[in-house]
Amino acid sequence: MLQQRLQNEFSNIGFSGHGRSFGGFPAKSDVFRVQIPPRGAAKFELSEGDAIAVTPLGIGQTIALLVFDDMGQSAPACLGLKQSMCGALGDFDASALQGWIAANGGDAGRVLDGVTVPVDELVVFKAMRSCTLWIARPVDVASFVQGASTGLVEVSLKPALSGASSPLPPLFAEPREEFTVQRGTAQSYELRPGEVVQIIDIEGQQCSDFMAMRLAPLDQGVEKTIDSTATRSMVRGAYPRPGLLDKFFDADLRPMMNVLQDTCGRHDTFGMACTARGYEERGFPGHLNCSDNISRAFDPYGVKQRPAWPAINFFWNTWVDPHTHHLMTEESYSRPGDYVAMKAMDHLVCVSTACPDDLDPINGWNPTDVHVRIYRPDAPIRRAIAYREKENAPMSISQESAFHPATSKLTAQFAPARDLWAPVRYPSVGTIGEYWACREKVTLQDMSSLRKYDIVGPDAERLLQMVMTRDIARLSVWRGTYALICDAQGAVVDDGTLFRIGHELFRWCCGSEESARVLENTAKAEGLQVRVHGMGSAMPNLALQGPRSRDVLRKVVFTQPTVPALDDVKWFGCTIARIGDRDGIPFMLARSGYTGELGYELFCSVSDAPALWDAIMEAGDEFGITPMGSDALNIIRIEAGLAAGQAEFDVGVDAHEAGLGFAVAASKSDFIGKAALARNARDPRRVLKGLMFDCDDVPNSGCQIYVGERPVGVITSATRSPMFERTIAMARLAVEHADVGAKVEVGQLDGHMKRLTATVCDIPFFDPKRERARA
Repeated sequence: MLQQRLQNEFSNIGFSGHGRSFGGFPAKSDVFRVQIPPRGAAKFELSEGDAIAVTPLGIGQTIALLVFDDMGQSAPACLGLKQSMCGALGDFDASALQGWIAANGGDAGRVLDGVTVPVDELVVFKAMRSCTLWIARPVDVASFVQGASTGLVEVSLKPALSGASSPLPPLFAEPREEFTVQRGTAQSYELRPGEVVQIIDIEGQQCSDFMAMRLAPLDQGVEKTIDSTATRSMVRGAYPRPGLLDKFFDADLRPMMNVLQDTCGRHDTFGMACTARGYEERGFPGHLNCSDNISRAFDPYGVKQRPAWPAINFFWNTWVDPHTHHLMTEESYSRPGDYVAMKAMDHLVCVSTACPDDLDPINGWNPTDVHVRIYRPDAPIRRAIAYREKENAPMSISQESAFHPATSKLTAQFAPARDLWAPVRYPSVGTIGEYWACREKVTLQDMSSLRKYDIVGPDAERLLQMVMTRDIARLSVWRGTYALICDAQGAVVDDGTLFRIGHELFRWCCGSEESARVLENTAKAEGLQVRVHGMGSAMPNLALQGPRSRDVLRKVVFTQPTVPALDDVKWFGCTIARIGDRDGIPFMLARSGYTGELGYELFCSVSDAPALWDAIMEAGDEFGITPMGSDALNIIRIEAGLAAGQAEFDVGVDAHEAGLGFAVAASKSDFIGKAALARNARDPRRVLKGLMFDCDDVPNSGCQIYVGERPVGVITSATRSPMFERTIAMARLAVEHADVGAKVEVGQLDGHMKRLTATVCDIPFFDPKRERARA
């Protein structure tokens, strides 16, 4: 519906627009979208007639528009706004804007002013003449504490003219050099140590072959290039990614480039750059090709020409067929403006191409240009990947958690968790040490990647009754419940914990944004008076878990007499608390967790996050508190029999098959998926069970389970259990083979050449009555 509104608004202001074409194929995109997080800002170069649309965020939400003419002067009239509307702005990260002002000869230290615009409804502007527009998302501390100003702003740009080029992503800093590699060509350039190259797919679905060579050995006639095989071996994957395994290596296993940011995440290191011979064999002699283009680009450096160049093929979508082992290809996953940013670790000469292949899907049947930017070593470029709520959603760049100032002092081992970087393990303790600390003492973990939504309004309870599997009408204020959202077939869309913190106010803590889409679509279809407010990154949270967790909180928690005291917060209860006294750090305290142990979760504002971490760690020192990462949590949650998305529940798996039937209120009048779940409960085909192995081999999720030669189930999650000193797994089994004590085999090496023997058992693997969590 929102896309239709956008199209209608674009049509209303005078154009519908069509993208350019090449070789008879339609353009890849003519509407370009960018997401701006709280305190963020983005730049748009507008031509006369271009349209900018900002999707609604909700009542009271605003953005700031800063418009500049070709002389760098404030020019709101370019968007049909009056100069008198300009005023002071709230707090946002203005470093990129100030860098742009300085690069254009302006005073970067000047006071910034702009037009503040409410975005409680769809807002559309049309450029009266060419200008530079910066859209900012100012916020203040009060907004974060109150839960306002937290959503991602989605901005859509539609060029007025057919054939208008795609907008490039915002600059990291002022580049030392930038240029466009025209389609079907290649260009060489040098990188000094510490410099960063950003390779941008301008219009999307365009492969860019890349090769780098060390300059010092080249002066001696030795060609030291990136070696794909060495790189794959060192990163233990098809290509490096931002994070722990992030480097390209040469054949001597020396790192050459460090991948800092990657917004596409799908590339190739197996195929060669396209060759003249390859086109000749297909009946196209004389066709432009990347290998010849690379040779010509390297020629000024005395590099020997090659008929076929090994290359890093950015944005080329390939995979190996698991049955034929053939290298397969399809259209690229890259969108307009997707990029890879890499830091040089030596003095290098590099070549980037814009692949000319127009005979297959590699370039979306439509070769286009590639843009290259080179930044100096002091450019403030952090590691990041792209995060999209779903495949066709706009991109946002992964952020550091609000707790990162504290956790980064203890570990450098982070991995993406949705749109944040989360600690994987803490080297001073290690995964097994963290595990036993949670089982025997107390641990603290950053869980900020959870999605949080406030459901507010007179019809909030009615909406939740329609959507959730639990009977929400029975939920008291300051109480919570584990609940599911299912689709009409009874398949689990998402799970989470719902807290009632007011008669018409609920807080839903869950795993994915799909929850919000179901809630919003249902509310709209039913005409309900309710608001679903996404908290975004504005409410980071910690998990304090383990048998001593309550002891830690007793040292620091203060509650007002109007809310439940700490000892009154029972399992799945919640309250509002402060650290120390009535003036201490405020946070929501919930008796919940993902470990099966006694535990709590603490939800606070961004500005208070580091201080809250420090306060809890200090209070827990006498109880042996230990920070915990995601690796240890995965072991613990499997032992506790707790389900995970894309494992125990996934597309086509209903709540009963996911082992979550206990969260379905069959007596409730109605909810989405009730009829399907009732039918499936009467005649179940598959059930979730535990497997206890006689070995330490850990099968992968998705491995088939056999009785004889016939598959009878699939592994959903598996780990080596420190408690049982053997491998355990959760598995979805056919009911005919799910009796406790039954023997099954898990297939490896094509399912038949190696078998792991296991015994069926109930889950959870220990503490079946959850007595530890209820303690």
